[in-house]
Parts: sequence; structure tokens; C-alpha cells
Amino acid sequence: MALFYGNNQYVASKISIKEISKIYPGKEQDFVALKQVSLSVLPNEFVSIVGPSGCGKSTLLKLVAGLEESTEGKIWVDGKEVMGPGADRGMVFQSYTLFPWLTVVENIVFGLKLKGVPPAERKEIVDKYLELIKLTEFRNRYPKELSGGMKQRVAIARALANNPSVLLMDEPFGALDPQTKVSMQEMLIDIWRKEKTTIVFITHDIEEAIFLSQHVYVMQKAPGRIVKKINVPLPTERISEIKDTHQFIELKKQIVSLLKH
Repeated sequence: MALFYGNNQYVASKISIKEISKIYPGKEQDFVALKQVSLSVLPNEFVSIVGPSGCGKSTLLKLVAGLEESTEGKIWVDGKEVMGPGADRGMVFQSYTLFPWLTVVENIVFGLKLKGVPPAERKEIVDKYLELIKLTEFRNRYPKELSGGMKQRVAIARALANNPSVLLMDEPFGALDPQTKVSMQEMLIDIWRKEKTTIVFITHDIEEAIFLSQHVYVMQKAPGRIVKKINVPLPTERISEIKDTHQFIELKKQIVSLLKH
């Protein structure tokens, strides 16, 4: 488990990935998706991972989630080695993965029921997150009655309602139109600031990665490796206009250059 020194004290990493490799066997030749990837995420950090298609971004996230096993290396969350899926890690995919036969409230409360949370506490948690995602008035709607952005908000609320230690997001806004995408980015920043959840976010969108994150990890094409960790020294409170600033544009140029080479 990695330790970082800052503000005159050592801070244990929330997520520690150490020399992870993932190889998929093939009939003629094995495919090396990831090769000796190492990175650490501190508590309450928001980090993004960008890279070309096929560089292993989503594979890395699935390994952290415990949905796949690595060929080599280890991953720890809160000092415990990841051996499989766990309630300490919430996952949000690009597809909304909502139960179509359940209402908004029933989707959000689903995991809480499985955990045996008492009804009064369940209602309090659900009401909190409905307010947070601004869908209180849609609480009794079914997924088919919601827009794409609304569905993804429900998926995020459902993940957060289970109080995960880490939120893993695999291109959650990739299927949304540009205007909805911007509003979802601003909403996610607001949620992160209020909830203090550690977030690892996968995206193809360089601007999205910079806008959302404190750090951006840039990956190269298969075999996937981390090329560089980019610090994003922007204010914690962010609005879309920040994308027009000189500092933002320079960060984007830096990442584009890394991806080109």
C-alpha cells in the first residue's frame, strides 16, 4: 500500500495498483491488454484515465472492481487486496443498467434492501440522493419514461446510495448528447465535492477528463501502460467556462501531444 507525504503527514493511498498485467489467451497469439501498470489514488481524489481505444482503460477499471482477475500484479483498496467484487466499490457503466420493471425509487433502493437496511433509513437515503440528482419529482417514473441523462443520474444515485468507498465510472457520459454531457459533468463535480467519494473515471474525452479531475493518467495503446500522470491545478469549483481558459487549453495540448506519440 503506497504512502504519500503531504501537509506534514503521511497519507495512505485509497487505491494502490502495483505492476498489473492482463493477458488474454488467443488461439494463435496471446493479447497483452495491460503491461505492468502501477498507480495510486488518494482518499477523496477524482482521477481520470484517458487513452486510445484498446489501451486497456476499461480492463483496468474492471480489475479494480474485481470483475476480472489480473495475470500479474496486485490491487489494494483501503489496504485490502482486491479478490473479487465488493460493496466497497460502486460501478457506473456507459449503459444505464437500470432494472426497467422498477421505478426510480425502486432502482435506487434495490441494493439497500439486499443489505437489510431498515425501511426508515432506506427512505432517508433515497430522498437524499433524489434531491442530490434533482429527480425528486420523477421518483415514481420508470426508466422508459426518462431521458438518457436522467437514467444515468439514477444509476449514479443507486451506486452512491450503497455508500461505496470508491466510485468507478466507465465512460458514463459517452452516449449522451453534448449539452446533456456538460450538465452531467457539472452535476458530478457537485456530487463529488459534497460526498467526498474517491472517483476513478474512464473517458475518451480529453476535455471531460481535465474538467472533472485532479489528476489525469494518460495511457498508451496495447500493451496498455501509463505514459504520464498529469496534475490538473484548476479550482475545485468548476463551471464549463473554465474550458476556455489558457490553463485548460494548455493542459489539453499536453495530453493530445502525449496521445499522438
